[in-house]
Amino acid sequence: MSIAAIITPVLLLAAGQSNVPSVSTSGQVSGLPTAHFPAQTQTMNVVNWDSNSLPRIFQRSDQLPLTDEDIEKLATAGFDRGELVKMIEQRRCACDASADGLIRLKKRGVPDEVISAISLHGLKPNRSLTLEVVLDFTGDGNEARENFLYLFIDDGAFTRVLTANISDVLSRQNAHETMIDQSDILIARRVRRVTLPGDLPLKTYGPHNVWVVASRRPTLTHPSQLTEDEKSRVQTYTLDYPRASLQSLCRITAGYKRDAVLSYRWHFVGSRFECEWN
Repeated sequence: MSIAAIITPVLLLAAGQSNVPSVSTSGQVSGLPTAHFPAQTQTMNVVNWDSNSLPRIFQRSDQLPLTDEDIEKLATAGFDRGELVKMIEQRRCACDASADGLIRLKKRGVPDEVISAISLHGLKPNRSLTLEVVLDFTGDGNEARENFLYLFIDDGAFTRVLTANISDVLSRQNAHETMIDQSDILIARRVRRVTLPGDLPLKTYGPHNVWVVASRRPTLTHPSQLTEDEKSRVQTYTLDYPRASLQSLCRITAGYKRDAVLSYRWHFVGSRFECEWN
């Protein structure tokens, strides 16, 4: 499934923000990353997501839901309140319909009828996002040098911890598994791709830090437990989680390549993380 086929990108993850170290094109950081992760943690084993269904594909809509900014612009431009209400009814509104959000719109001159329509037809607030963990293995074998993949995501008072035991994934036939042909003129190359889809609870809206790292240790529950060497290999991303959207879909793609010396083992070579909302 191609993310591009789901919906026109509204928001993408960005790597290497000003508050984290620089990131190369491969995602490798230079220097030790810095970010605040709350002490309370919640851990999820993404291998348990194996039997979950892939997210359904949303067809692209020519008219996406309105936003707070759209409503303010249209009201300021002099659109009749009846027209604005009709637009909201037809297209829905990915607006902040909380008490603070409605008060803010009223202070900015949005008519009462329009605010009532937002409260009635606004999309429900996001409570989780769909996350696809995609693992690509180039080579043959069933063992990884760094056998555990970790994702750390800050979420208000909690740090969400996602972990995957690579040996568990490699040792079985997975529900969503394919062979991808990435051969070129000189090299015949087949990639075993395993996709693990699931729902990630995420309660706090706005920017979030995301760390991705491979480790030999199975019991990590917080980024503070990473060694200096592991921190030097952390790949950092940020996501800006919207308050409301028809679909929230993120994908982490992690690549493993066969070891040049020990041909039966893979090592972690990097990741890519992206999100799209509609």
